[in-house]
Amino acid sequence: MADHTDIDELFYGTVTVGERGQVVIPVQAREDFDVNAGDKLLVFGHPHRVGLIIVNVSNVGPIMALMEQTLVAMRRGLGEEDEGN
Repeated sequence: MADHTDIDELFYGTVTVGERGQVVIPVQAREDFDVNAGDKLLVFGHPHRVGLIIVNVSNVGPIMALMEQTLVAMRRGLGEEDEGN
């Protein structure tokens, strides 16, 4: 998936929260992020409480692997030895 920096490419429209707290993810967003019926999604609050972050559970492994690679590169850049963690 390509990185997007243009706000027009990140905006999918508006949704309304129903009485039971449900929202419908716009079709284009579902297609772009491969979200399908039955998928499990993780919902996080933004650290500054300005919104929500939704991540498909199937993407958690690759995200964690990328974070680990980034951490290792940062440690090397700081001259720290890789502790194998």
